[in-house]
Amino acid sequence: MVVQMNDELEAIKRRKLEKLLHRVTGQEAEYPSSPLHVDEKALGEVVQRYPLVLVDFYADWCQPCRMLAPVIDELAAELRGRVVFAKLNVDQNPQAAMRYQALSVPTLVLFKQGRVADRTVGAMPKQALLSWLKRHIE
Repeated sequence: MVVQMNDELEAIKRRKLEKLLHRVTGQEAEYPSSPLHVDEKALGEVVQRYPLVLVDFYADWCQPCRMLAPVIDELAAELRGRVVFAKLNVDQNPQAAMRYQALSVPTLVLFKQGRVADRTVGAMPKQALLSWLKRHIE
């Protein structure tokens, strides 16, 4: 319990320092403008590093995933500095897919402050995804 609390405190400190740096310098270099392709290990690091992360659990063979990909790319650029987008291939990372219950693809899991905040399954138009996300953007 103490180790988990220390990890959470470190994540909070890191996020606060990044926000302060952003305010002082005005730079958003730390926030990518395109989706990060992650594996299970990198997923944990990304989720802890950024306050709001949307993870697209996808598969290369999935047609709805292919339809959603350009929407994710556009929103990653438009919401840079507020939401970080990540993509995780479920065929290459089955343990992560099971851990986050991504049993159908595409599954979108939204992490807020390192924890699962919301999820949705299936492709959706850009406006629908944006509306869903706006409920969580501070």
